[in-house]
Amino acid sequence: MALVVDTSVLYATLDTGDRDYARCVALLDGLSEPPVVPTPVLVELDQLLSRRASLDAWLRFCDAVHEGAYALFDATPPLVARASEVQRRYADMPIGYVDAFVFVTCEALGETSVATLDHRHFSVLRLKGRRPLELLPG
Repeated sequence: MALVVDTSVLYATLDTGDRDYARCVALLDGLSEPPVVPTPVLVELDQLLSRRASLDAWLRFCDAVHEGAYALFDATPPLVARASEVQRRYADMPIGYVDAFVFVTCEALGETSVATLDHRHFSVLRLKGRRPLELLPG
């Protein structure tokens, strides 16, 4: 299976001025297969890039998706429902829909790690058996 990627890591790889740029690029460059990007991440990434970076960064990312550098994971009605269950369960955090869907993508693919810089939210989420996700880069 491939590594599931959250918005924060993708953003860092597209902004050379980001303090986590080098380690996020190294993480993704070191993978043997394309990282998995849940489709809700696309909207959040576009919003962040349009506010903080540039249209050029977004278009470079879209080109990379088209060239097969990333695998997209689609939202389906059952997965949307599961993401809302995660949001309800962790309502005291609160976990947003995109983070919940990234977590659900990990569950659906049987992945135990996620590429994220958002340790605040992802460190509390638990897989079956109450196992925490491994958060990368470490």
